[in-house]
Amino acid sequence: MSSPASSGQTPTGAHLKRSLSLGDLIFYGIILIQPTAPMPLFGVVGQEARGHIVTTVLIAMCAMLFTAISYGRMARAYPSAGSAYTYVGKELHSGLGFVTGWSMAMDYMLNPIICTIWCSKAAMNLVPEIPYPVWAVFFALLFTLLNLRGIRATARTNEILVLTMCVVMVYFFIAALRYILHQHGVSFTQPFYDPATFSWGRISTGTSIAVLTYIGFDGISTLSEEVRNPRRNILLATVLVCLITGVLATLEVYAGQLVWPNYKTYPDVDTAFVYVAGRAGGKLLFHVIDMTLLVATIGSGKGSQLGAARLLYGMGRDNTIPRGFFGVIESKHGIPRNNVLFTGAIALAGAFAMSYQLGAELLNFGAFIAFMGVNAAAFTHYFLRGDRKNWRESWSAFLPPVLGFIICLYIWLSLRPPAKIAGGIWLVIGILYAAYKTNGFRQAIVFSDPPPE
Repeated sequence: MSSPASSGQTPTGAHLKRSLSLGDLIFYGIILIQPTAPMPLFGVVGQEARGHIVTTVLIAMCAMLFTAISYGRMARAYPSAGSAYTYVGKELHSGLGFVTGWSMAMDYMLNPIICTIWCSKAAMNLVPEIPYPVWAVFFALLFTLLNLRGIRATARTNEILVLTMCVVMVYFFIAALRYILHQHGVSFTQPFYDPATFSWGRISTGTSIAVLTYIGFDGISTLSEEVRNPRRNILLATVLVCLITGVLATLEVYAGQLVWPNYKTYPDVDTAFVYVAGRAGGKLLFHVIDMTLLVATIGSGKGSQLGAARLLYGMGRDNTIPRGFFGVIESKHGIPRNNVLFTGAIALAGAFAMSYQLGAELLNFGAFIAFMGVNAAAFTHYFLRGDRKNWRESWSAFLPPVLGFIICLYIWLSLRPPAKIAGGIWLVIGILYAAYKTNGFRQAIVFSDPPPE
């Protein structure tokens, strides 16, 4: 077996290449979240919030913007590939950083799994002659091969996917507008507020689901070591992606509710938006939207695998997980190739081992632990330890991370018991492993500094 040095792979000799612009980051964030993100949730949120889908999406956007600001600020302080793992570890405690990274690893590795499952089942609807196992192998390999091409090729693929989905969205908006203009008695304010069904408790429950529209924006910070001027561009990209996603999601569900205002009559709750598209544009748009959701999920699976590989690289470089495997950069393309292959294998195995629902719920468990950690780190760095010149800077350092932490804690506590139990087991395993690596937490984890900008 060749050594890392002789194979052109070394934890110290090679490093990630700074080649991404602000625009590349925005495209990456949008494709990771998906321009079609609210569509799969449309029916479920509509029933939970009694038709107030637009209201829940807007509230969720405001909630996640606070956490997005914390992510961007911490990326400015620590422009490292480890993302939340590094922020919490350097700012609060190395042990808490490891627990955050361990939780994120579950989150990031689960997203390719559920994308592989969903894509395989969606493809079976198009070509039922090919069985599920074949599709699962195909999509797990597809995500992996796309991410082995290098970061610039990945960025170009993201741009094509985003532009294609934007064309389909324009097609839907035109069809929806044409349909709405031919209807009588349309209430343009009902999607925001319907006095007959409004309930704050229902709105809160719907918002806790609608917030899934924005899950994935944190993946932008995992590319900090591959970005030009990361201290500026990570913050801008993270906040802009949340805003763009929120505006686009609001327009999508608003048009959808005007086309199909009665949330009680969806033929199928899980695919309600596809039926909305069919009502607005006929059978052609029905199939176009169905195919677009498949393409969007491919993009999300590929993007989340990319983020998982970078997170594992950050943890491997610090030797919190085996450095010889996870902390290696393949010198030709400047990517953590071992991690891409590893996450691809996990996606394939998971597609046969768990259900889509359990995977999605576990994803939230890890995501919101990381969100709370980043908000706590931002509060500590900028409010408790920061040098503030006036009351505006004090409020800016205090309010976003505190509100972000409280909201994320509320959502995390609302998870169903199966997700809490399974996620808790993963967390206990991580804590035991961290105790072993740090001699009972008596040795601190040393976090690596990123290469020069």
